[in-house]
Amino acid sequence: MVLNEIYLNDWANSFKDKSTPLARRFAEDYLRRFHFAKEEERGFTKIYSITNKNVQNYTWDRPEGAPDIIRIFLEEPLNPGEKVYLNLLYRVKIPSEKFTRYGYDDLGNFKLKYWYITPAVFNGDWKIYSDRNIGDQYTPPADIKIKLSTKPNLYVGSPLNVERVITENGFKTTFLSGDNRVTSQLYLTRTFNFESIEVNSTEVLTNVEDDGLMLGMKGLILNRILKFLELRLGEYPHKTLFVTREDYLNNPVYGLNQLPHYIRPFPDGFQYDIKQLKAVTDHYLKNTLLLNPREEQWVYDAIHISLMMDYVDTYYPDMKLMGNLSDVIGIRWFHAADLEFNDQYPFLYLHMARMNLDQPLTTSQDSLIKFNKNIANAYKAGAGLKYVEDFLGDKTVKASIEEFYSDYLLEPTGAESFKQILQKNADKDISWFFDDYVTTSQKMDFKIKNVRKTEDSLLVTIKNKKNNNMPVPLYGLRDGEIIYKKWVENTAENVTVTIPRDGIERLALNYEGIIPEINQRDNYKGITTFLDKPVQFRLLKDVEDPRYYQLFFMPEVTFNLYDGVAIGPKVYNKPFLNRRFDFRLAPKFGFNSQTLVGSAMVSNTHFYDDENLFALRYGVSGVRFSYGYDLFYEKFTPYLGFFFRNFYLRDNERQSLILRNVNVQQDLDPINPVEQPEYNVFNVSYNYSDTNLVDFITGGVDYELAKNFSKLSMEVEYRKLFKNNQQINLRMFAGTFLYNDEVDNDYFSFALDRPTDYLFDYNYYGRSQSTGLFSQQLITAEGGFKSQLQPEYANQWLTTVNASTNLWKWIFVYGDAGLLKNKGFNPEFVYDSGIRMSLVQDYFEVFFPVYSNLGWEIAQDNYDQKIRFIVTLDLNTLIKLFTREWY
Repeated sequence: MVLNEIYLNDWANSFKDKSTPLARRFAEDYLRRFHFAKEEERGFTKIYSITNKNVQNYTWDRPEGAPDIIRIFLEEPLNPGEKVYLNLLYRVKIPSEKFTRYGYDDLGNFKLKYWYITPAVFNGDWKIYSDRNIGDQYTPPADIKIKLSTKPNLYVGSPLNVERVITENGFKTTFLSGDNRVTSQLYLTRTFNFESIEVNSTEVLTNVEDDGLMLGMKGLILNRILKFLELRLGEYPHKTLFVTREDYLNNPVYGLNQLPHYIRPFPDGFQYDIKQLKAVTDHYLKNTLLLNPREEQWVYDAIHISLMMDYVDTYYPDMKLMGNLSDVIGIRWFHAADLEFNDQYPFLYLHMARMNLDQPLTTSQDSLIKFNKNIANAYKAGAGLKYVEDFLGDKTVKASIEEFYSDYLLEPTGAESFKQILQKNADKDISWFFDDYVTTSQKMDFKIKNVRKTEDSLLVTIKNKKNNNMPVPLYGLRDGEIIYKKWVENTAENVTVTIPRDGIERLALNYEGIIPEINQRDNYKGITTFLDKPVQFRLLKDVEDPRYYQLFFMPEVTFNLYDGVAIGPKVYNKPFLNRRFDFRLAPKFGFNSQTLVGSAMVSNTHFYDDENLFALRYGVSGVRFSYGYDLFYEKFTPYLGFFFRNFYLRDNERQSLILRNVNVQQDLDPINPVEQPEYNVFNVSYNYSDTNLVDFITGGVDYELAKNFSKLSMEVEYRKLFKNNQQINLRMFAGTFLYNDEVDNDYFSFALDRPTDYLFDYNYYGRSQSTGLFSQQLITAEGGFKSQLQPEYANQWLTTVNASTNLWKWIFVYGDAGLLKNKGFNPEFVYDSGIRMSLVQDYFEVFFPVYSNLGWEIAQDNYDQKIRFIVTLDLNTLIKLFTREWY
């Protein structure tokens, strides 16, 4: 193909401002560091010239929307086999390390990755990818020579070969070179050096944290890792392996990296061994197998994780996922303590599959949600290769990986080549692995539909509950031990197999968990036993054990002003991983109210693949708590919910449609009587959200129908974070009664500042308080005002606007304005204003009123009682604050 233009990667320029693809990625993941960074902390590339062999300038530009890509327009078409000379003169401003861990730090060290301009890959068409903070620049192998002049006190670390070092005139000049390289990280450090450990003919340069191990122990560990990789893959072709702490931290062994340094549940050297195994294997593969890391990362992942699993099976065959903690009294009673170290891989993939958030392995890396990109997809890929290996029952997979490495060492290749080698060597049909497991997000779910017994045989009918043709292992069990195993193929339709009876007590599918199956709970069938599997009661939440019917118990604590601290047992069926059918019964004793309160619920969820309708959930819930001193309410709610999510899962757009019937019975309050202490409200609500750090929009329409009233309302909230770090928040609410026969009290009216919450949806800690601290809790709903004005309610219609903008960081000025109409009165205009301290937006905020219809509130008596606050104590709500970037 004739080329008229050439593309180059200039990822150093992706740090230049807040509009690059990298900056948008940070915003999508709610990462604030880059947006609020100082200008001098960002990086860029300044290009002075791009010339040909005759020092004539080329015409070049940066494609629209891709400031980290350079497009050079050739003077003459470039035919296949011909060459072109490019000479670039440019300057790179290195960014701070705080964004990606690479860059300069406060101690004068430089940790550089993707720091110079490289050619893009052309193999029939250009493979052009912007930097999206996923560490996957795609560049062809190149012969590299670098002449580097630095101050003498800077240590130079690089995977390239050091040809020579010359020090003169106050500068140190280091000459680096390397052939067939696809990356050339460069570290210039003042405060630390890399340890150099010789392993056979390979030098390992590393600064990965070593848990205080002696150098000799580290050498033995690295020697074992490299010998294992050489045995399983082949020799490493370069002289130096450059393994950095930053590379490991960007792709750690999850679980180990969350442990505090003072908790060491594993034997000495194990954590360092696994860290280095993860990092060294990644470098080993990425520097030798030249795949497209954006589109074919699953091949790297499958080989990488399967090698790690084999390494642990070889050298740590008895290692538990929780290490020595598995032997601690109390912890060892949990099924989680029984999990092997390698069980984490299918488990963490199933974490996403159970939420219907898994994505095909062939999904482009920049289209994966963060948990899938960092964890789940890699673990699914590795577990998949082990699935194929067990199915084939021989060393075909190991031999195919070795052949793939040998045939394509330092040669451009692709996933199709790996597929051909694996299929060629297999003596069974494994097309299902590529057609169903790799290229789709189809789940695996089998059940034993029927068993017909004869005198010496069992005729077992297996149902595949999903639309795929993946094989499943069938087991015969006696006293919990495996006495028979058979792989069942061609499962697209119900399949019946005949097996010898031979003392089998129970049948089981996927008993060893070889398949990352979404639901193993219905995989058992009793032959000589009354139950298909025994019942098990567990104290506290645990990992699901499909060998048992499980029921969990745990103490639960809630708080409100009237019940005080309420404690009781929660009985439920949900383990750590989500499940479709959930129930929960949580009775409690309120120490203030001296009575029984609590909640109960049952729900069922249906997930849909490849549809905008993401999930359908229906169920029933009920609660009983105090809403005042010696005043109780009971709420019973059947509901049906439709949840919509874009098929492109990185899109933060969400929609839902909820239909529910809220039945409330409450004790009559003699101080604030209502005509209907018992009432029923039919509610339909549509909600929409599309949020990230820069642009945030939510909204909804709500309709309510009851015996004495019907109302319709709409709410829209918009936030915008501008490039100058100015933030504006706007919220609009409008609500009207279609009819209202409850005009003699305001229990069902629209509220200007503090909704009555007659549906008991909001988490008020003192919902009936009119004075004191608990009365100052703010729920931003309906009118959304912060000052307590009169009239406080509207029994006809209400419309308000709430606005705020930041003065400095987390200090905002706010203003509210609105019109409200009560029957028999003219519309009234109300307003307030003040200062808002947004410590954590929507979670922890304080509002200080300044001026309103009441005048200068800040100068009025009892000002401390006018201050309002938002505080979130619910653990599940707080967890979402820290996990939203992952899902």
